[in-house]
Amino acid sequence: MFDHRELPISLFAGRSNPALAAAIAAEAGRPLGRVTIRNFADGEVYVRYEESIRGSDLFIIQSTPPPAETWMELLLMVDAARRASAARITAVIPYFGYARQDRKDQPRVSIAARMLAKMLEQAGVERVLTMDLHAAQIQGFFDVPVDHLYGSAVFEAHYTDGLRDNLVVVAPDVGASKVARAYAKRLGADLALIDKRRPRPNVAEVMNIIGEVEGRNCLLIDDMVDTAGTLCSGAEALRDAGALRIEAFATHALLSGPAYDRIEASCLGRLIVTDTIPLKRTSPKIEVISVAPLFADAIRRIYADESISTLFVE
Repeated sequence: MFDHRELPISLFAGRSNPALAAAIAAEAGRPLGRVTIRNFADGEVYVRYEESIRGSDLFIIQSTPPPAETWMELLLMVDAARRASAARITAVIPYFGYARQDRKDQPRVSIAARMLAKMLEQAGVERVLTMDLHAAQIQGFFDVPVDHLYGSAVFEAHYTDGLRDNLVVVAPDVGASKVARAYAKRLGADLALIDKRRPRPNVAEVMNIIGEVEGRNCLLIDDMVDTAGTLCSGAEALRDAGALRIEAFATHALLSGPAYDRIEASCLGRLIVTDTIPLKRTSPKIEVISVAPLFADAIRRIYADESISTLFVE
């Protein structure tokens, strides 16, 4: 059995989030390796490593937001690395796309998250490092180790202003209640829940607010924000219930379709997100904090066979 701690470490990145990959490499004190990724005229993806990776402990950094090409890039990078004789391949996936399709909740639908987990393993991945999966049970879709980091680690250090006083952490739906409870505990805040129903995807209707929010500062917590319909309708409901300042934190800023316009027109004072997904544009209401130091530390610990449990405690 080889000791991978004696192997050279190599960091490579796909094209989905070059700024985050460069920041992780800088924090880790390692240069990003040279790789060519391009598209043929018909859109087909081509990958070639431009330096030897034989015998290396390889970390491939690639978030997988839409389009699906981000997943294809990652799979081809893994396949090329395996064929180039990398000793161990770790997929570093700050945002794990398709995680919302984690179960068969309707007839005749795909469990896409499980399919992609198996595709990664088949391609040659031996370990996965990711952050704030939409459903924690996705870790069980893998037969290789999964290290699951939490955005709360970087958010708690960042959220140091006076809004911690008189604070209520609010889950925008039942699915986010466990995560919101963990944030409330870490911030020493009370907890509230917005009970809503979703008549169709990306459309939310607020029903009731469970908990006391009148005269309180409110912090909405979720793992991702897509069209921002849930977030903005939740903020409006809190305002109508007498909340004072309303802010939000979401780890993954998909921000699709009308999201930016909705956020800027809403009663939200601030939306804090991480850089797992690059923003399509800036906004005066959106603030970005970096997860690069956290991922760099996790990579270093994985390479050194050290515990990273302190990094992903909820």
